[in-house]
Amino acid sequence: MTDFSLIETMRFEPGTGIVRQRLHMARLTRSAARLGFPGAINAPEKLAEILKDQQQALRVRLTLSAKGEIAITTAPFVPLADNMVWHVRIAHQRLQSTDPLLRYKTSRRAAYEAARAEYPPAEADEVLLLNEKAEVCEGTITSLFLDDGSGVLKVPPISSGLLAGVLRTQFICERRARVQRLTLEDLKIGRVFMGNSLRGLIACTLEE
Repeated sequence: MTDFSLIETMRFEPGTGIVRQRLHMARLTRSAARLGFPGAINAPEKLAEILKDQQQALRVRLTLSAKGEIAITTAPFVPLADNMVWHVRIAHQRLQSTDPLLRYKTSRRAAYEAARAEYPPAEADEVLLLNEKAEVCEGTITSLFLDDGSGVLKVPPISSGLLAGVLRTQFICERRARVQRLTLEDLKIGRVFMGNSLRGLIACTLEE
């Protein structure tokens, strides 16, 4: 299985550099080692070369091919409004918890693209996917976080069939989040957030 690339989507801030770069590079290196992709060790140097003279916030996309080829593209980063609330819908498309590639951020995105296509942009800012057991997994470009009032956010386990998101990893390491299997019924008892390393946490309303 080498007909895909590994992906890291990051935010660059002038004077700060790439937000959560250590976690992004750790995930890329770990994924590359497990899948047998060479070249991950060269990613930090390539990023530094591309970003050394940048003076604006950027969305940075890095891909690593099965042959170890690294490609980096950038675009201006426009933050969401502070009071932004996303409308999230539930996908009919299901993820298979037994699919090992769901744990890696790759260019194989057919399931996520199909889920996103179920709703026009005017009806959904993000689409939430479940697995074959009706367990909550993740959004098409975000991880899910549930505030159930306990003081610690809940996030679905990787074994449900989802990506080890960088923001998710940071929150778990900081003990701001804890892993718990979740269903749609669980989401009704608290506040739902979606988030990723590029944009942080985003408040949401869940519409079934």
